[in-house]
Amino acid sequence: MKLERILFADDDPDIQSVTKLALEVLGGYEVLLCSNGADVLKRVAGFEPDLILLDIMMPGMDGLATLRRLRSDSSTIKIPVVFLTAKAQTSEVKYFQNLGALDVILKPFDPMTLAEQVQKIWGKNHGSAE
Repeated sequence: MKLERILFADDDPDIQSVTKLALEVLGGYEVLLCSNGADVLKRVAGFEPDLILLDIMMPGMDGLATLRRLRSDSSTIKIPVVFLTAKAQTSEVKYFQNLGALDVILKPFDPMTLAEQVQKIWGKNHGSAE
């Protein structure tokens, strides 16, 4: 299965812009932006992403609560989720993975290599780098 559509949730408009640009221009992905967890839950079905990138710290419903909701719904339970966060120790990364996240990308990230990082995580979990 090829990675094509990414739903990205972050409450910072600057990070949204940089991430969307990096993933679309350098990665060739179709990206849908959301600004919080409630927005993700409202728009995920209509977009049908291959992967969801979630900021952990968002107002209202944070990334962890959003992941729990995605995992409790049969229509979104299998969509892979990667957290994007500035705050993650090694033990926290394991904790997030135990909750059902594929991996964690640390902020600040390099926009020039973000698409490649996402593709590596995808390939590692889907049997190929395709």
